[in-house]
Amino acid sequence: MGLDVDSCIERLKRGEILSEAEVTQVCLQVREVLSDESNVVNIEAPVTVIGDVHGQFYDLLEIFHIGGPSPFTNYLFLGDYVDRGHHSVETISLLVCLKLRYPERIHLLRGNHESRNITKTYGFYAECVHKYGGQAQVWREFTALFDYLTLAVTINDSIFCVHGGLSPSILHIDQLRALDRFEEIPHEGPLADILWSDPDTELLGFGRSQRGAGYTFGSRVVDRFLYVNGMAHILRAHQLCMEGYLVLFNDRLSTVWSAPNYCYRCGNVASVLNVDPYLQRDFITFEAAPMGASDLPGSKDEPARQQPAPSPDSMYFL
Repeated sequence: MGLDVDSCIERLKRGEILSEAEVTQVCLQVREVLSDESNVVNIEAPVTVIGDVHGQFYDLLEIFHIGGPSPFTNYLFLGDYVDRGHHSVETISLLVCLKLRYPERIHLLRGNHESRNITKTYGFYAECVHKYGGQAQVWREFTALFDYLTLAVTINDSIFCVHGGLSPSILHIDQLRALDRFEEIPHEGPLADILWSDPDTELLGFGRSQRGAGYTFGSRVVDRFLYVNGMAHILRAHQLCMEGYLVLFNDRLSTVWSAPNYCYRCGNVASVLNVDPYLQRDFITFEAAPMGASDLPGSKDEPARQQPAPSPDSMYFL
Protein backbone atom coordinates (compact mmCIF):
# COMPACT_ATOMS: atom_id res chain seq x y z
CA MET A 1 0.00 0.00 0.00
CA GLY A 2 1.32 3.46 -0.87
CA LEU A 3 2.11 6.09 1.72
CA ASP A 4 -0.84 8.35 2.62
CA VAL A 5 1.02 11.57 3.45
CA ASP A 6 -2.15 13.52 4.31
CA SER A 7 -3.13 10.86 6.84
CA CYS A 8 0.38 10.96 8.32
CA ILE A 9 0.17 14.74 8.73
CA GLU A 10 -3.23 14.61 10.41
CA ARG A 11 -2.17 11.88 12.85
CA LEU A 12 1.03 13.73 13.69
CA LYS A 13 -0.92 16.91 14.43
CA ARG A 14 -2.92 14.86 16.95
CA GLY A 15 0.31 13.90 18.68
CA GLU A 16 0.55 10.36 17.30
CA ILE A 17 3.82 9.00 15.98
CA LEU A 18 4.30 7.25 12.65
CA SER A 19 5.11 3.58 12.40
CA GLU A 20 8.69 2.61 11.70
CA ALA A 21 7.69 1.52 8.20
CA GLU A 22 6.05 4.90 7.54
CA VAL A 23 9.13 6.76 8.76
CA THR A 24 11.27 4.69 6.40
CA GLN A 25 9.02 5.50 3.44
CA VAL A 26 8.80 9.19 4.27
CA CYS A 27 12.56 9.58 4.71
CA LEU A 28 13.27 7.73 1.47
CA GLN A 29 10.89 9.94 -0.51
CA VAL A 30 12.04 13.18 1.12
CA ARG A 31 15.67 12.33 0.40
CA GLU A 32 14.71 12.13 -3.27
CA VAL A 33 13.12 15.60 -3.04
CA LEU A 34 16.07 17.10 -1.22
CA SER A 35 18.65 15.53 -3.53
CA ASP A 36 17.30 17.76 -6.31
CA GLU A 37 17.80 20.93 -4.25
CA SER A 38 20.97 23.00 -4.47
CA ASN A 39 23.12 23.74 -1.43
CA VAL A 40 21.71 27.27 -1.72
CA VAL A 41 18.02 27.51 -2.64
CA ASN A 42 16.56 30.74 -4.01
CA ILE A 43 13.02 31.59 -2.86
CA GLU A 44 10.72 34.58 -3.22
CA ALA A 45 9.02 36.57 -0.48
CA PRO A 46 6.60 36.60 1.25
CA VAL A 47 7.92 33.95 3.61
CA THR A 48 7.66 33.18 7.32
CA VAL A 49 11.02 32.29 8.85
CA ILE A 50 11.39 30.00 11.86
CA GLY A 51 14.44 29.56 14.08
CA ASP A 52 15.38 26.66 16.37
CA VAL A 53 12.44 24.57 17.61
CA HIS A 54 14.37 21.75 19.35
CA GLY A 55 11.69 19.12 19.70
CA GLN A 56 9.13 21.45 21.32
CA PHE A 57 6.27 19.99 19.31
CA TYR A 58 3.38 21.89 20.87
CA ASP A 59 5.23 25.14 20.27
CA LEU A 60 5.66 24.07 16.64
CA LEU A 61 1.88 23.67 16.41
CA GLU A 62 1.56 27.16 17.90
CA ILE A 63 3.89 28.46 15.20
CA PHE A 64 1.57 27.10 12.52
CA HIS A 65 -1.35 28.70 14.36
CA ILE A 66 0.43 32.08 14.35
CA GLY A 67 1.86 31.93 10.85
CA GLY A 68 -0.95 30.07 9.15
CA PRO A 69 -1.23 26.46 7.98
CA SER A 70 0.89 24.94 5.24
CA PRO A 71 0.55 25.28 2.24
CA PHE A 72 -1.18 28.66 2.63
CA THR A 73 1.95 30.16 4.18
CA ASN A 74 5.41 29.82 2.68
CA TYR A 75 7.77 28.61 5.46
CA LEU A 76 11.52 28.61 5.88
CA PHE A 77 12.92 26.69 8.86
CA LEU A 78 16.52 27.46 9.79
CA GLY A 79 17.43 24.13 11.42
CA ASP A 80 17.75 22.48 14.85
CA TYR A 81 14.51 20.54 14.81
CA VAL A 82 15.56 17.90 17.33
CA ASP A 83 17.23 17.44 20.75
CA ARG A 84 16.56 19.07 24.12
CA GLY A 85 12.76 19.04 23.79
CA HIS A 86 10.64 16.01 24.62
CA HIS A 87 9.00 15.55 21.20
CA SER A 88 11.76 15.57 18.62
CA VAL A 89 10.27 12.51 16.89
CA GLU A 90 6.91 14.21 16.38
CA THR A 91 8.54 17.51 15.40
CA ILE A 92 10.85 16.19 12.68
CA SER A 93 8.21 13.73 11.46
CA LEU A 94 5.66 16.49 10.89
CA LEU A 95 8.16 18.78 9.19
CA VAL A 96 9.45 16.17 6.75
CA CYS A 97 5.89 15.06 5.95
CA LEU A 98 4.99 18.66 5.16
CA LYS A 99 8.12 18.92 3.02
CA LEU A 100 7.06 15.81 1.13
CA ARG A 101 3.49 17.06 0.67
CA TYR A 102 4.32 20.68 -0.18
CA PRO A 103 7.96 20.72 -1.36
CA GLU A 104 7.81 24.25 -2.80
CA ARG A 105 6.04 25.75 0.21
CA ILE A 106 8.29 24.60 3.05
CA HIS A 107 12.08 24.74 3.09
CA LEU A 108 14.21 23.01 5.73
CA LEU A 109 17.81 24.05 6.37
CA ARG A 110 20.31 21.92 8.23
CA GLY A 111 21.29 22.98 11.74
CA ASN A 112 24.21 21.81 13.84
CA HIS A 113 21.90 19.39 15.68
CA GLU A 114 20.99 17.59 12.46
CA SER A 115 23.95 15.33 13.13
CA ARG A 116 24.57 11.76 14.27
CA ASN A 117 27.16 12.80 16.82
CA ILE A 118 25.13 15.58 18.44
CA THR A 119 21.81 13.70 18.53
CA LYS A 120 23.44 10.76 20.31
CA THR A 121 24.25 13.08 23.19
CA TYR A 122 21.44 15.62 23.39
CA GLY A 123 18.30 13.52 23.37
CA PHE A 124 17.05 12.56 19.91
CA TYR A 125 18.72 9.14 19.83
CA ALA A 126 17.38 8.25 23.29
CA GLU A 127 13.90 9.45 22.35
CA CYS A 128 13.82 7.37 19.16
CA VAL A 129 14.90 4.25 21.01
CA HIS A 130 12.37 4.93 23.77
CA LYS A 131 9.43 5.49 21.42
CA TYR A 132 10.22 2.67 18.99
CA GLY A 133 10.58 -0.35 21.23
CA GLY A 134 14.25 -0.11 22.03
CA GLN A 135 15.32 0.01 18.37
CA ALA A 136 17.41 2.72 16.71
CA GLN A 137 16.25 2.26 13.10
CA VAL A 138 14.08 5.40 13.12
CA TRP A 139 17.05 7.43 14.37
CA ARG A 140 19.18 6.00 11.56
CA GLU A 141 16.54 6.91 8.96
CA PHE A 142 16.26 10.50 10.14
CA THR A 143 19.99 11.06 10.53
CA ALA A 144 20.55 9.71 7.01
CA LEU A 145 17.95 12.23 5.84
CA PHE A 146 19.78 15.04 7.65
CA ASP A 147 22.71 14.64 5.25
CA TYR A 148 20.42 15.79 2.43
CA LEU A 149 19.11 18.99 4.03
CA THR A 150 20.10 22.12 2.18
CA LEU A 151 22.57 24.57 3.69
CA ALA A 152 21.28 28.06 2.89
CA VAL A 153 18.46 30.03 1.30
CA THR A 154 18.43 33.43 -0.37
CA ILE A 155 15.23 35.44 -0.30
CA ASN A 156 14.77 37.58 -3.44
CA ASP A 157 18.57 37.47 -3.90
CA SER A 158 18.75 39.99 -1.06
CA ILE A 159 18.55 38.15 2.31
CA PHE A 160 21.02 35.35 3.02
CA CYS A 161 19.62 32.72 5.40
CA VAL A 162 21.69 30.10 7.20
CA HIS A 163 21.55 28.27 10.52
CA GLY A 164 24.69 29.57 12.21
CA GLY A 165 26.76 32.14 10.42
CA LEU A 166 29.75 32.89 8.25
CA SER A 167 33.04 31.11 7.58
CA PRO A 168 36.53 32.42 6.79
CA SER A 169 36.54 29.82 4.00
CA ILE A 170 33.38 31.18 2.34
CA LEU A 171 33.41 34.68 0.92
CA HIS A 172 31.21 34.18 -2.14
CA ILE A 173 27.97 32.20 -2.08
CA ASP A 174 29.18 30.22 -5.10
CA GLN A 175 31.78 28.63 -2.81
CA LEU A 176 28.93 27.37 -0.65
CA ARG A 177 27.15 25.99 -3.69
CA ALA A 178 30.28 23.96 -4.54
CA LEU A 179 30.46 22.09 -1.21
CA ASP A 180 29.58 18.40 -0.96
CA ARG A 181 26.88 18.52 1.70
CA PHE A 182 25.84 14.86 1.62
CA GLU A 183 27.79 13.75 4.67
CA GLU A 184 27.91 13.88 8.45
CA ILE A 185 28.80 17.36 9.70
CA PRO A 186 32.61 17.46 10.05
CA HIS A 187 34.36 18.85 13.11
CA GLU A 188 35.88 21.72 11.14
CA GLY A 189 35.83 23.36 7.73
CA PRO A 190 33.28 25.52 5.92
CA LEU A 191 30.34 23.15 6.40
CA ALA A 192 30.90 23.08 10.15
CA ASP A 193 31.47 26.84 10.24
CA ILE A 194 28.16 27.87 8.67
CA LEU A 195 26.25 25.63 11.10
CA TRP A 196 28.16 26.57 14.27
CA SER A 197 29.37 30.19 13.99
CA ASP A 198 27.96 33.19 15.87
CA PRO A 199 28.11 36.99 15.51
CA ASP A 200 30.02 39.02 18.09
CA THR A 201 29.52 42.77 18.38
CA GLU A 202 32.93 43.20 20.02
CA LEU A 203 34.77 41.92 16.95
CA LEU A 204 35.51 43.24 13.50
CA GLY A 205 36.91 40.03 12.01
CA PHE A 206 36.81 36.37 13.01
CA GLY A 207 37.48 35.02 16.49
CA ARG A 208 37.57 31.73 18.37
CA SER A 209 34.17 30.30 19.33
CA GLN A 210 33.43 29.17 22.87
CA ARG A 211 31.35 26.38 21.37
CA GLY A 212 34.47 24.50 20.28
CA ALA A 213 33.37 24.55 16.64
CA GLY A 214 32.94 27.29 14.07
CA TYR A 215 33.93 30.91 14.70
CA THR A 216 32.66 34.17 16.04
CA PHE A 217 32.53 36.98 13.50
CA GLY A 218 32.16 40.73 13.61
CA SER A 219 30.80 43.68 11.67
CA ARG A 220 33.56 43.86 9.08
CA VAL A 221 33.00 40.22 8.13
CA VAL A 222 29.26 40.83 7.73
CA ASP A 223 29.73 43.98 5.66
CA ARG A 224 32.25 42.32 3.34
CA PHE A 225 30.10 39.22 2.79
CA LEU A 226 27.02 41.28 1.98
CA TYR A 227 28.95 43.62 -0.34
CA VAL A 228 30.67 40.82 -2.28
CA ASN A 229 27.39 38.96 -2.77
CA GLY A 230 25.23 42.01 -3.47
CA MET A 231 22.92 41.35 -0.53
CA ALA A 232 21.39 43.47 2.20
CA HIS A 233 20.87 41.24 5.24
CA ILE A 234 21.88 37.98 6.95
CA LEU A 235 19.20 35.99 8.74
CA ARG A 236 20.17 33.15 11.08
CA ALA A 237 19.13 31.20 14.19
CA HIS A 238 21.36 29.07 16.49
CA GLN A 239 21.50 31.35 19.56
CA LEU A 240 19.01 31.71 22.37
CA CYS A 241 17.49 35.20 22.42
CA MET A 242 15.60 35.94 25.61
CA GLU A 243 13.34 38.39 23.75
CA GLY A 244 12.84 35.97 20.85
CA TYR A 245 15.06 37.78 18.35
CA LEU A 246 18.10 40.04 18.08
CA VAL A 247 19.12 42.55 15.39
CA LEU A 248 22.81 43.51 15.13
CA PHE A 249 25.33 45.45 13.04
CA ASN A 250 23.09 48.38 12.08
CA ASP A 251 20.28 46.11 10.91
CA ARG A 252 22.58 43.97 8.75
CA LEU A 253 22.06 40.71 10.66
CA SER A 254 19.15 39.20 12.58
CA THR A 255 18.79 36.15 14.81
CA VAL A 256 15.38 34.48 15.12
CA TRP A 257 14.74 32.03 17.96
CA SER A 258 11.52 29.97 17.93
CA ALA A 259 11.69 27.72 21.02
CA PRO A 260 9.90 29.54 23.88
CA ASN A 261 10.88 28.67 27.46
CA TYR A 262 13.76 26.70 25.98
CA CYS A 263 14.32 23.34 27.68
CA TYR A 264 11.16 24.13 29.70
CA ARG A 265 13.15 26.32 32.09
CA CYS A 266 14.92 29.23 30.36
CA GLY A 267 11.93 31.60 30.57
CA ASN A 268 12.50 33.19 27.16
CA VAL A 269 9.89 34.21 24.64
CA ALA A 270 10.22 33.12 21.00
CA SER A 271 9.51 34.64 17.62
CA VAL A 272 8.66 34.02 14.01
CA LEU A 273 9.74 36.43 11.30
CA ASN A 274 7.48 37.53 8.47
CA VAL A 275 9.28 38.82 5.39
CA ASP A 276 6.81 40.61 3.12
CA PRO A 277 7.04 41.00 -0.68
CA TYR A 278 8.92 44.28 -0.18
CA LEU A 279 11.44 42.53 2.13
CA GLN A 280 10.20 44.35 5.20
CA ARG A 281 10.85 42.22 8.29
CA ASP A 282 8.31 41.87 11.12
CA PHE A 283 9.05 39.75 14.20
CA ILE A 284 6.06 38.26 15.98
CA THR A 285 6.84 37.06 19.51
CA PHE A 286 4.99 34.34 21.39
CA GLU A 287 5.16 32.40 24.63
CA ALA A 288 5.23 28.67 25.27
CA ALA A 289 2.15 26.64 24.41
CA PRO A 290 0.41 24.79 27.26
CA MET A 291 1.70 21.28 27.94
CA GLY A 292 -0.03 18.24 29.39
CA ALA A 293 1.31 16.52 32.49
CA SER A 294 3.03 13.88 30.38
CA ASP A 295 4.99 16.61 28.61
CA LEU A 296 6.53 18.10 31.71
CA PRO A 297 10.14 17.42 32.71
CA GLY A 298 10.38 14.42 35.00
CA SER A 299 7.37 12.60 33.55
CA LYS A 300 7.63 8.82 33.72
CA ASP A 301 7.16 8.75 29.94
CA GLU A 302 10.09 11.03 29.28
CA PRO A 303 13.23 9.34 27.95
CA ALA A 304 16.38 9.89 29.97
CA ARG A 305 18.30 13.03 29.15
CA GLN A 306 22.06 12.81 29.11
CA GLN A 307 22.81 16.53 29.43
CA PRO A 308 21.39 19.27 31.68
CA ALA A 309 19.57 22.24 30.24
CA PRO A 310 21.75 25.27 29.51
CA SER A 311 21.75 28.39 31.61
CA PRO A 312 19.68 31.20 30.06
CA ASP A 313 22.57 33.53 30.92
CA SER A 314 24.84 31.82 28.40
CA MET A 315 24.62 32.55 24.69
CA TYR A 316 27.03 29.74 23.88
CA PHE A 317 25.61 26.27 24.19
CA LEU A 318 24.51 23.51 21.90
